[in-house]
Amino acid sequence: MGVRHPFELIPAIDLLNGEVVRLSQGRYEQSTVYDSDPAEVARRFASAGIRRLHVVDLEGAKSGRPVEGEAIKRVLEAVGSVPVQLGGGLRSLEGVDAALGWGLDRVILGTAALRDPELVKRAAQKHPGKILVGIDAREGRVAVEGWLEASETTAVELGKRFEDAGVAAIIYTDISRDGMLTGPNFDATAALAESIGIPVIVSGGVATNADVVRAAKLRDKGICGVIVGRAIYTGGVDLDSALRQLEAI
Repeated sequence: MGVRHPFELIPAIDLLNGEVVRLSQGRYEQSTVYDSDPAEVARRFASAGIRRLHVVDLEGAKSGRPVEGEAIKRVLEAVGSVPVQLGGGLRSLEGVDAALGWGLDRVILGTAALRDPELVKRAAQKHPGKILVGIDAREGRVAVEGWLEASETTAVELGKRFEDAGVAAIIYTDISRDGMLTGPNFDATAALAESIGIPVIVSGGVATNADVVRAAKLRDKGICGVIVGRAIYTGGVDLDSALRQLEAI
């Protein structure tokens, strides 16, 4: 039995060329543009009453350095006091420092977590409560470099490396589900959460309000949130009613 954490529904804004897009299974050539104004999308989410926003710099994830800084700053301005977390292209302590300096609440280290675990530990020590680890897996194996490269490391192995690092949470994404609206891999996510002492956020494949509710009911296993992307844009998840459903749990 894990620790019961407060649970958050976290909408995602994925940025590519300054626009809001979603990829299918992490494939850059299969992107769908949903809106040309990320700040306006963020404003709509904030007005619905979200408690946190998830932003991904897709070009940054591929190139290894943040690319969408201007769009991110506009998003931060649009949401006011709503905390924003950012992933994509953060591979150095200087990059982490700079991103947090924009006013972000938390940043996500993914590729760096596998390639340079000491960086994660240094960043978490320097910025307590502000560092998340992104574990993106295909068939249980961690993928890096914007999901373009697979490794032999398992998600559980990687999670255990950060048990004492002071990271705020782990975001676990099953790449085969991401953007496919087939439902998250709840079993793998719960197994990861139960094997480590770090709270875990569900990501990838959320399709309906029922998926959001199911994720929330895993709080006792150490699940602390769910990231919802494509389903909000296509209407599979109704943000207003999903937030109300969570209040009732």
